[in-house]
Amino acid sequence: MSAQTVSLSLPARLDLKAAAPLRDDLLAVRGAPVTLDGSAVLHLGASGLQLLLAAAETWRAEGLDFRIVDPSAAFQEGLRQMGASSSSLAVSGALPQ
Repeated sequence: MSAQTVSLSLPARLDLKAAAPLRDDLLAVRGAPVTLDGSAVLHLGASGLQLLLAAAETWRAEGLDFRIVDPSAAFQEGLRQMGASSSSLAVSGALPQ
């Protein structure tokens, strides 16, 4: 029996201040597939990206889905500016790179 997917919304500012609460939210649902809604993100900082990359790797290592859906233009621009790709985070609905 597979676990039900948990949906969480990313905050408007995904920076150092937001990283700890998001980490806690993700740890609380570890062991379940996760979908993160990126539509409200207005700023993606390095700490937020680092957390998302680490979480994505952890979920994949455990054989679980980890997806970011509906990324905002600001989210995608933050990825681009930091040299990350939408495929590294399993971002769905991303603009062509």
